[in-house]
Amino acid sequence: MAGHPLKTYAVLVLLGLLTTLLARFGPGGAVWVSLLFLVLGGLKGRMILNGYLGLGRSRFWSRGFNAFVTIFLLLIAALYLAGQGGFYSHGGVV
Repeated sequence: MAGHPLKTYAVLVLLGLLTTLLARFGPGGAVWVSLLFLVLGGLKGRMILNGYLGLGRSRFWSRGFNAFVTIFLLLIAALYLAGQGGFYSHGGVV
């Protein structure tokens, strides 16, 4: 969506609305809600990087930043899911 700032803005507004609705009406504490927040955040980050910073015009930089953001979000998701396993409730060291 590089070169179309109005379309990028519209998609960002839609993703922001979805995030707000999920925060308001989603079941609190559900694992899938937290993971969906990460997915929405990743999509918004990708839209900003490609749409506003122009990385979509360069295949090399676009792939590099997309890979970095994806790996970072997967790491956060893995840490979150590991924390949901109840490590501390089974006598883990703080």
